[in-house]
Order: sequence, then structure tokens, then C-alpha cells
Amino acid sequence: MSGGAELPAEPASEGTPEPTPESAGAPSRLGLGLAAVARPAYITSGRTADLGADRGVAALRSHTWSTLDGAYSAGVRYLDVARSYGRAEDFLAGWLAVHPEVDDVEIGSKWGYRYVGGWRLDAEVHEIKDHSPAAYREQIAETRALLGDRLDVYHVHSATLDSGALDDPELHRELARLRDGGVRVGISTSGPAQAEAVRGALEITVAGAPLFTSIQSTWNLLETSVAPALAEAAAAGARVIVKEPVANGRLAPGGQDSSAGAAHAVRLAARLGIPVDQLAIAAALAQPWAWRVLSGAVNPLQMASNVAAATVTLPTDVTAELAELAEPADRYWATRSARAWR
Repeated sequence: MSGGAELPAEPASEGTPEPTPESAGAPSRLGLGLAAVARPAYITSGRTADLGADRGVAALRSHTWSTLDGAYSAGVRYLDVARSYGRAEDFLAGWLAVHPEVDDVEIGSKWGYRYVGGWRLDAEVHEIKDHSPAAYREQIAETRALLGDRLDVYHVHSATLDSGALDDPELHRELARLRDGGVRVGISTSGPAQAEAVRGALEITVAGAPLFTSIQSTWNLLETSVAPALAEAAAAGARVIVKEPVANGRLAPGGQDSSAGAAHAVRLAARLGIPVDQLAIAAALAQPWAWRVLSGAVNPLQMASNVAAATVTLPTDVTAELAELAEPADRYWATRSARAWR
């Protein structure tokens, strides 16, 4: 199990969070991803303010559970974890165990990276990548041990043309068995060549049926290069999930990003009278090919702000301005790669 130390006692349950009147009966198009809340270090901005100094297992589990409570109460019904997100699968499994009545959420996880940070903020390496069939077999067993038959979607984590995941027949046969057992199989993508990975995945079939029918990619106002490929994926029948819509905090309040695109987004949000995270998420929700847009909230207040984006209608003139904010993909990903794990 990731994370090292023995788990402390779990926090007491407050009962199943109730859907709000606004969300009852209509699941939100937002999902919640636990990348930033279920491990002590990550590349998002403002972690000290958002999570405090205590990044111990018990503290982060409490943050995770309260954020899950807020998400569920707001109508969020898609939850995203990964083997490399510290104890994300573990924390989610614990939350589900405390709330057995919560039977209407869809759960996606990812394999292909392993968390190796030792629950330390100063670890030299936090995760390592391995897309081999052996790694898949090891990690699906770990995921099943925690989530059992609650697993609905399993993504290859950050598949690229050179990682091996898209041209390994043995791996494809293994994944097809998972697909044929009722779990949707997909890929997540990162990097300036996301579009190529998406298109490559869409071409793969096993036993005459598409193998990858869920695509999770980074799209936000500063990085839009994958959009045509995501539209193609949706047209082909795949479900498209947008991750990092606030660009790891660059498009969130207090993100302290002085780049031209981020500064322009802040000004546009101020003109509309909304926080910049709501502008960014509303823009992602407006994409016709997006099935779900993932919030990366780490506390209920952030979750509530992200959910409020679903009520934002962007004026035509603002939409036109937003289209001008994107950076060249190479520059965007170089900036992201340079961000410190905090």
C-alpha cells in the first residue's frame, strides 16, 4: 500500500452527505479528482494555505473525506483517483465504506505510475512511470484490493506514443479482458503531444471492438491544443474527461501567475464578477465534447466555488477573448514541468 506508515484510526462518520436541492436528480458534469489532496506534495499552488502545515496521513484523509462530502452534496457523481496519487484509492475506499448508501457514483482510477515519495515533502522523486504488462497486473490487483467491483473506469496514466502502452499487443489483450469484464478502459494524456496519443488510442481495437473508450486529457484556457483530437474522440463514441481545468492553480484565486494569459483571465473574471476558477471551469464545461470536467479541489470551499461554475453562462464577447489566451503547447508544458512539488 502506498504511503508507508500504519494508518491511524479513521475519523468518525457524520452520516451520508445529502444532495442539495439544486443538485438533486441531476448529476453535475463536474467530477472530483484527488490528485492534489491525497498525497503530501504536488505541483498545485497555495498548498500551505489550502491544506495547512500538517500533511500527515490522518490530516490528508480528513481533508479528502470532507472534500468528498462537499462534492457529493453538490451533485458530483464522478470520482477520479490513481495508483500514484498517494493514498487516493485508500482514502476513497474508506469514505465509501463509511457511506455504503452512496451507490450512485462512478469511479475512475489510473495505473502506470507508482507513488514512491515515502509521504515526504522533500522526496527527490515522487512517482515513477511503468506501462509494462507486469506493472498493469500488479496495479490492477492493488486497485481491486481497495475498490473491488466499485471500479468503473481504468485509465493508462499519461499514455504517450513512446511509453509503450499504445503499441504493446500483450498489454492490449490484458486490458481487453478488463474491458470485457465490464470496466471501461481508457487513457489519460499529458505533454505537448496529447493529440497524437489520443488519436493513436482511438485506432486500437481488440477482437473487433475499440479498446480505449475513455479519454482524460489536460485542457484549459492556457493549453487548448488537444481540443480537435478530443472532439474526434467524442465523435467516435469515447467519453472525454477534462483534467487540470485551472492549470494546477495558475487559473485559481491566489495562483500568483503573472503570465499574459492568466492575467487576462483574471481581468475577464473580474469583469464578470466571478472568481477566476469559475471562469476557467465554465469555459471547460462549455466545450461540446466534454463529458466531465474534473475539479482538483482540496477542501469544501474550493469544491463549492468549482461547482458554482456550472451556473455560469459566458457571454459571446468573453468567449471570443478566451480563445486568445492559450500559450504554445511546448511553452505551457515546459512551465508545468518546472513547477516545484510543494
